[in-house]
Amino acid sequence: MSPKVLLRKTSLVDYPGRISSVLFFPGCNLRCPWCHNRELVTGEAEGTITLEKALAHLNMRKAVLGAVVLSGGEPCLWDGLPSLIEEIKKIPLPVKIDTNGMFPDLLKKLFSREETRPDYIAMDLKLAPSRYTGLLIKGAHPLNPAEALIQSAELIRSSGIEHEFRSLELPGGYFTEEDRKALAPLAAGSPWHFRPFRGGNCLDPAWNEMANIDS
Repeated sequence: MSPKVLLRKTSLVDYPGRISSVLFFPGCNLRCPWCHNRELVTGEAEGTITLEKALAHLNMRKAVLGAVVLSGGEPCLWDGLPSLIEEIKKIPLPVKIDTNGMFPDLLKKLFSREETRPDYIAMDLKLAPSRYTGLLIKGAHPLNPAEALIQSAELIRSSGIEHEFRSLELPGGYFTEEDRKALAPLAAGSPWHFRPFRGGNCLDPAWNEMANIDS
């Protein structure tokens, strides 16, 4: 069954240098307490539409759009992702994927065919790989999460696809220098962007007040 998605019709920031539409996929296999997409993670997002309607929008706006971003939640939870990318590329529009890096087997499948290869990938590096066990929903993933993260980063770095890694500067020392050192080899030689944390609509409401903890 095809998932419904939340559509952002126009974005100037989600695909570097391009005007894009963003398709947000509800659901995620991680439960990061600081996540500000609470409704998407829990699958409670309102205003979702079918993929057919989203594709119709992309076709209608293809003359003014420069790209499509597949985000979430976690788009790689859906095993129909290769077919969707293929459909978007037929429009034709470039495709960017935002992922948490927990699905290296699907990334390998996407990279194996030109028709399904994304044009840009952004992968989150949240904490040291050894700390991911505390973020994963129990029984939600067959692989050790640290191994999955490392495999995905290596696949992305060696793919030849334009990409970036992203981390949040979490407050209260939650993201430590040890985390940074443990993640550095995963991003070696690639763009690695650090963004400030902002509270608001966090999965764990206690994190909404954390933005002021270091001020």
